[in-house]
Amino acid sequence: MEIPLKLDNFFCPNDLCEDHGEKGRGNIVLYDRYGKYRRKLLKCKTCNFKFSERRSTFFFGLHTKEPKIKEVIRHLLEGMSFREAANASHLDKDTVQRIWKRFMVYCEESVESLLKEFNIKLEDLILLLYNRTQKGVK
Repeated sequence: MEIPLKLDNFFCPNDLCEDHGEKGRGNIVLYDRYGKYRRKLLKCKTCNFKFSERRSTFFFGLHTKEPKIKEVIRHLLEGMSFREAANASHLDKDTVQRIWKRFMVYCEESVESLLKEFNIKLEDLILLLYNRTQKGVK
């Protein structure tokens, strides 16, 4: 069973498009499918730019299935070594390292953009999160 794709959640990634970065404009349509896993190819009706459903996500460019990628990340977050995670996930160690590197870059970029958007310092965010977790412990 396939999960339906909500096209309103997508935006045109083309910097030159007048609808660039704007969600819910109705300009994104399903254009085609491609690849081994029949990924959706989307198209912006404004500028005719075509892009993958995985564009602007952590998974873009990785050829491993999403559940397997999530499994690898869980193993590594639990403290497994790259080799142990590779054996547990039945993947090559280099693939596991590539997934982890991509995950770390994605986390750094996400935190940086959030800090900029809300004009907050990393130290203040850490303190806020620490205080929130302490309230939940009591």
